[in-house]
Amino acid sequence: MVKPKILLVNDHPPSLLALESVLLRKQGESDFDVVTAQSGEEALRHVLQQHFAVILLDVSMPGMDGFETAQIIHSHPRSAAVPIIFVTAHYADEMHRLKGYQKGAVDYLFTPIIPQVLQNKVAVFVELAKKNLLLQRQAEELAELNRDLQVQRMKDLKQINAALQAEIVERRQAEERAHGLATRDPLTGLYNRRSLMERLEQAIVRANRTSRGLAVLFLDMDRFKTINDTLGHDVGDALLIQVAARISGAVRESDVVARLGGDEFVVLMEGLPDYPDAAAVARKIVQANTPPCEVGLHALKTSVSIGISLYPQDGDSVQILMKHADMAMYHAKQQDRGSIQFFHEELNARVQERVLLEQELQRALERDEFELHFQPKVDIMASRVVGFEALLRWRHPRLGLVHGAQFLQQASDGGMLAPIGRWVVQTACAQVHAWQACPAMAKLPVSINIALPQIDADLPAHVLGLLREHGLSPRLLQLEITESMLMRDLERASTMLREMSEGGITIAIDDFGSGYSSLSVLKALPIDILKIDQSFVRDLGKSAGDTAIVAAVVNMARALALRVVAEGVETPEQLALLKSLGCDEYQGYYYSKPLPPEFLLRQMSQTSSA
Repeated sequence: MVKPKILLVNDHPPSLLALESVLLRKQGESDFDVVTAQSGEEALRHVLQQHFAVILLDVSMPGMDGFETAQIIHSHPRSAAVPIIFVTAHYADEMHRLKGYQKGAVDYLFTPIIPQVLQNKVAVFVELAKKNLLLQRQAEELAELNRDLQVQRMKDLKQINAALQAEIVERRQAEERAHGLATRDPLTGLYNRRSLMERLEQAIVRANRTSRGLAVLFLDMDRFKTINDTLGHDVGDALLIQVAARISGAVRESDVVARLGGDEFVVLMEGLPDYPDAAAVARKIVQANTPPCEVGLHALKTSVSIGISLYPQDGDSVQILMKHADMAMYHAKQQDRGSIQFFHEELNARVQERVLLEQELQRALERDEFELHFQPKVDIMASRVVGFEALLRWRHPRLGLVHGAQFLQQASDGGMLAPIGRWVVQTACAQVHAWQACPAMAKLPVSINIALPQIDADLPAHVLGLLREHGLSPRLLQLEITESMLMRDLERASTMLREMSEGGITIAIDDFGSGYSSLSVLKALPIDILKIDQSFVRDLGKSAGDTAIVAAVVNMARALALRVVAEGVETPEQLALLKSLGCDEYQGYYYSKPLPPEFLLRQMSQTSSA
């Protein structure tokens, strides 16, 4: 099997020999091969002829220096992804380090080099190259085995397919025409009543087998009879077609949409975790039908009332579920237009509570009901507080203190997430400014979470402007964005993060390990901190898989020169294991729960005076 190769580039032969000796000292006989070059030109010739797992590149060389060599290597498609580790004696020159990362370096080593550090860093890339070579070899062997079989089979299949193709196409077209006439509503193209009943029966069987629920949404258009009678059936039919399209566009692809006749529609939804999911889809349908429909010269304002029945709570057969959904719809018609009603009154009460909560959220900012609590972040080795995370709380007049996780989804649904997020940034900056009078707090940074609706072109200027307004150094503010949110809109988020980072603000990836970001994404972004998702911390020491994941994250962070923070630490056993794995910081109830500013100030003052 071909072994991974490492390229050492240094114009000083003794240094080159020393690096090679360090790398070969502990490696097994068949781990990797080392190739050396004494100039940038010689290195480029090697790169054009061979693949390398990693390149150790001296910065200061006569003629073509390390930076120019790295730029040319990464400009060629063959070697664009080869990781480069710069080696330099310019320890105190931060501009050298910045320039190196701009040229595509994954790491920076300063001489004299610690052998164990060099060996461990190189081992990461060698192991990755081994796996890639193994996969390549397996793919080639499999391709060779399949090639002969495919040639013969393709000959046979080609003859058979040629004979059958015309007949298959003709039969399929005839079956589709017949099936469409039997199962589809001729006006809207939706499923008809007969098809709906068949699919509902099948859905009930699947629900029993998988122990998952389903929902039947019975829809009736408001004012349709008046429109149909006044403007004629042609206008009424055109309106029905538009409403059918809006309903289909508001539901999932897997949901069944049917027209029963007249202005009545039904949506069948399978695999629902809970009733709020059915309510959320119903609200989307209502909102989709709020704008007027343009039919000829008419702008027709209509709406839909929706009744919902759930399986198995509201019935165990097709007939009962349909009957109860129809009854709930009739109850909705008695309310305001565009109303939603469950057959189960208790669920209606919960839906009304969610609606009330959304309404109260709209007024919470005006009434100054939000507040920030702060959770300390602790250096694991030094056992001292090195910063805080700002966490949103709502001092609700009816419900008391409500955590952010309990209302942020409603805030997002109601379009309130962006203004609430700006309030958090402004309040956090004001609090950090107030802490400058306390020696124990003055130099400690505060991190805040950024949500996707906040990420716009004005956000960097807004945040940096607040820092200037309060006279704060950018290093006192850290921005956290969740990994899943980052991957959801990588282009928009990366632009915002770069502007923030260039302004001196520290960037952290929150809940790392849950969003499936790649190593290339992490290398390309201006990230300073990885925060390990607490779902992996929770079972440390109990689950070998979670322990391995945390260890892998720490090692990867080391290769990328990032700090690692563990969230949700609640036991001394978790802390001890994180310390042994080399984690930098932690936060969680083991040290302190999130505290209001006045309690935190008192705690920090007592700690510093102790």
